[in-house]
Amino acid sequence: MLNILILCTANSARSILGEALINRLGEGRFKGYSAGSHPRGEPNPDGLAMLADKGYDISGFASKSWDVFAGPDAPQMDIVITVCDSAAGEACPLWPGMPVKAHWGIPDPAHQGETPQARRAAFEEAYRLLELRVKALAGLPVETMGGQELRRALAEIGRLDGATQMAREA
Repeated sequence: MLNILILCTANSARSILGEALINRLGEGRFKGYSAGSHPRGEPNPDGLAMLADKGYDISGFASKSWDVFAGPDAPQMDIVITVCDSAAGEACPLWPGMPVKAHWGIPDPAHQGETPQARRAAFEEAYRLLELRVKALAGLPVETMGGQELRRALAEIGRLDGATQMAREA
C-alpha cells in the first residue's frame, strides 16, 4: 500500500477532499493523509457537509500541520501532492524516504460563494476535479513504476481538466 499525503496551506478544504477520495477510490492500494503548512485548525464545515452527503464518515478528518508527517514516528510517504498554488511554492519539510512530489492545482472552494448554494457548488467542483485526478492515479500501475515515470505521470494528471495555470506550466 502506498501512503499519499495531500498538502494545502490551511488543510481545511481541498486537502481534506483529496484525502477522502484517495482512501475511497484507492481501494486498499493507497492510504490518504492530509496536512497544511498553516492549518486552519478545523476542516471547512461546507466541505464536511458535502462529504457526509456523499456517504463519507467525516469523524476522522482534522486540520493539522505537515510537521505531523515529518517526524520519525510518522508513516513514511510514498507520494506528496500539493493542491494549492501557495503550498506548492512553500519550502516543504524533508520527508523521510524521499517521496515522489507533484502539484495538482485546484481552485480553493473555501473562499467562493456568498450563499450556501454557491459555496456548495464550489466544493462540488473542487471534488469533481480531485476525483478526476484520483481516478487517473488509481488507474496507474504505480506498484511497478519507477520514480521518474511516476513523477511524469503525476505531473500529467495535474494537467487534466481544470488544472490551474501553475500546474500547466510545471
